[in-house]
Amino acid sequence: MTVLDSIIEGVREDLAKRRKPLIQIHEEMTQAAPVRDAHLALTGDEMKVIAEVKRSSPSKGALSAIADPAALAERYQSAGASVISVLTEERRFKGSLADLDAVRTRVDLPVLRKDFMVDEYQFFEARAHGADLVLLIVAALSKSQLKDFFDIATELQMASLIEVHTADELERALEISPRIVGVNSRNLKTLEVDPTAFSDLIPRIPEELIRVAESGISNRSDVEFAQNSGAKAILVGEALVTSGDPDLAMQTL
Repeated sequence: MTVLDSIIEGVREDLAKRRKPLIQIHEEMTQAAPVRDAHLALTGDEMKVIAEVKRSSPSKGALSAIADPAALAERYQSAGASVISVLTEERRFKGSLADLDAVRTRVDLPVLRKDFMVDEYQFFEARAHGADLVLLIVAALSKSQLKDFFDIATELQMASLIEVHTADELERALEISPRIVGVNSRNLKTLEVDPTAFSDLIPRIPEELIRVAESGISNRSDVEFAQNSGAKAILVGEALVTSGDPDLAMQTL
């Protein structure tokens, strides 16, 4: 079993415990905050930052306690972030839907629900908790699931960040005509980081799409490498939450 398989197994177990009747989750969706336009937020000439509220990771373990995720998100917003990413996976990343709720009430930016989306219910859940953007990891989904989940998110007016790590995954991603494609330099099956994934894969993504560089970005030279590879946005978590000064870290990046 790969690391990714293990994470997904835990996600399914946790989902089974909190799953509500569909009629209830649909009612909660009607009361959620209106969807904010993540595509617009990530479009423009300047490099965009998706700043992440991240307590822990499978590769590094505990990163930051983050007692007040909403306050951290507000600092990201004031420092110039374009989108706020909130980890909601409980076991390996120590996140929660409560974190998403807290952040949604305190920032005006689009919010990404960062999780392992493997069940249709999670999309209704994401929208009910105010998510504007969801993550679809190609390595975690079959071809039909990727298309179906992308369509569900679109029907719910949420944007989708389609995450790839290999050329084969990118080929599958482009088949569904996405608007945002992220290249993750970390292989989620082994947790190894290969920075050359940026220079290899990002140039293969059509220029009209929003091209995002994910993982392994900790300093200005990493940002420049991603930008030179063609990235229009970066997703950063660890470097911000471990910096001690997320405002300065954002400016430095």
